[in-house]
Amino acid sequence: MKISKTMASTINKQISAELSSAYLYLSMSAWFERENWRGCAHWMVKQANEEIAHAMKFFHFVVSRGGIVELEALPKPKSAWVTPKDVFTDAYEHELEVTKLINILVSKARKNEDTATELFLTWYVDEQVEEEDNTLEIVTTLEKVGDSKNGLVMLDRGLGKRE
Repeated sequence: MKISKTMASTINKQISAELSSAYLYLSMSAWFERENWRGCAHWMVKQANEEIAHAMKFFHFVVSRGGIVELEALPKPKSAWVTPKDVFTDAYEHELEVTKLINILVSKARKNEDTATELFLTWYVDEQVEEEDNTLEIVTTLEKVGDSKNGLVMLDRGLGKRE
């Protein structure tokens, strides 16, 4: 069954949201590079790449269901923070917003009785649980570390090992 224009349009907005997420994470990476937190910068680049993969998964889904992909302009992301904790707090809050968007997509798929899309979105629901958990864990660690330079250096090294 071909995807409805309404559902395709909603997913197109999500493609833009995923690409905007990547853009934000690249901006966060650039800030970490400027501040010489290379491990954190590496983590953010990996996160940006993951968001691009999410967008492409949506892209291919729309195409495979006979829909039209229409890309929108991306907003300029924030580019300055004060501390690493501020950056990861913003990342966590951003993931909460993405979760809301995914939940809206699930609701629309149900409302439109689009089972294929609803089942496809299950992966994203699970992924958002992981995304929220990962960023919250880093924020919590940063809260525990506080102003400890040694703690920040150790966290930075750990985040730099993300594959």
